[in-house]
Amino acid sequence: MKKTEFKFPVGYHDFHKDQVFNYQMNRWYSMGYARMEDMKEAATNIENFADWKREMLKQAEKAASDDRMINAAFYYRAAEFYLLYNDPEKETLYDKFSELFYQAFADDEIERFKVPFEDSFLPIMKITGETNKAGENKGTIVLHGGFDSFIEEFYSWMRYFADHGYDVVAFEGPGQGAARKKHGLPFNWQWEKPTAAILDYFHLDDVTWLGISMGGWLCFRAAAFEPRIKRVIASGIAYDYMKFPNYFAQQLGKLFFHHFRNYSNKVSLKQIEKGGVDGWSISNLMYITDKKTPMEAFDVAEQLNAENLHSEMVKQDVLILTGREDHFIPFKMHNMQVKALINAISVTDRVFTQKEQAQNHCQVGNIGLALGTMLKWIESVV
Repeated sequence: MKKTEFKFPVGYHDFHKDQVFNYQMNRWYSMGYARMEDMKEAATNIENFADWKREMLKQAEKAASDDRMINAAFYYRAAEFYLLYNDPEKETLYDKFSELFYQAFADDEIERFKVPFEDSFLPIMKITGETNKAGENKGTIVLHGGFDSFIEEFYSWMRYFADHGYDVVAFEGPGQGAARKKHGLPFNWQWEKPTAAILDYFHLDDVTWLGISMGGWLCFRAAAFEPRIKRVIASGIAYDYMKFPNYFAQQLGKLFFHHFRNYSNKVSLKQIEKGGVDGWSISNLMYITDKKTPMEAFDVAEQLNAENLHSEMVKQDVLILTGREDHFIPFKMHNMQVKALINAISVTDRVFTQKEQAQNHCQVGNIGLALGTMLKWIESVV
C-alpha cells in the first residue's frame, strides 16, 4: 500500500507581522501539514492568543468538512499550542488532534507502543524503513522533540528517513505530548532515563539519535550516559539555557529567582493573567514541569545548563544543525556547544542561512534541506 508522501516547501513566509504567530504558521506549512492559503486567511484576523485559537479552530473545522484530515489535525494542534496551563481545553483539543492524526494516516502502517517507564508509560511511534532486495534496511534512527513537542509533529521527518531505508522510532519523554497529558509524567532533564527504556524495549545497540529543538540539549545529555547511541544529530543547540541573556541579566535573574521568590511568583502570575507571550511562556513551563508556582517550574528549567549536559562525556560522531537567525536560541550557543564536545569522535556543524531559507529555529523554511543534510551525514559516518 502506498504511504503518504510529503512535500517540504522552500521559503520562510511573512504570514503575520508578529514572530510569535508567524513562526508557528511557518512551522506547520514547512513541515508539510498546512496549506499556504489557510495560514494567510487565518493571519488576517489574529492579534492575540484568543484570536489565534478562534482562527485555528475555524481552519480546523473547515479542513475537516473538506476531508483534509492532515490539515485539520494540525490546525487543532495549533489551536492547543498557545492555551494556558489551566485551560481545560488543552486536553480536549489534544484528543481531537490525535484522533484526526491517526485517522489521516490510517493506511501508513504506523506502529504504536507504550513503553513501561517509572510506573507509567512512554508513547512510541515506529515506522519500518524500505528494504533492499536482500530484505535489509540501513539501521535505526531514534528521534524526539523538545520541551512541549508531540511525536506526531515529526511524522513527515520519520517518513523521509523510512523512505530512505531506515527504521524510525519516535518517542515522547517526560513532559511531552501524551507522556505528560495521558501518563502523568512531568518534564525531567535526565534524558538518559527514558533513553535507556527505549533502547532496552526495542533491543537497540547501534542507533542514530536525533534531538529536535530543546531535544538538541536533551540528545547530548542522553548520549553522554548511553554508549548504545553511536551517532548524534542535534537540530537546535541550546547548550546552557541560563546563558541565553547577557551577564548582567543572568545575575539579575538569579537574584530575583532565588532571593525574592514570593515577589517573582506574584509578578509571574500577573504576567500569565495579563496574557501575551511572556505569560504564556511561564504558563507553559508550569504545565510541562507540572509545578504549582512559576518559581518551582523555573527551578527545573535552571537545571538545563552546561554542567548537567556533560558535553565532555559525549564520545560519538556528532552533527549539529543551527539556523543563523534562530529567534529562540542565541547564535552564541552554537559555538559554545561545538567547543564543548572535546571527546566526540567527530563534530560536524552546519549553519543555515537566510539565502537557503533555513535560517530559523530547526530550519523551518527549508526542512527538506535539513533532512537531506542529516541523511548524507549519517551515510558518511556509518
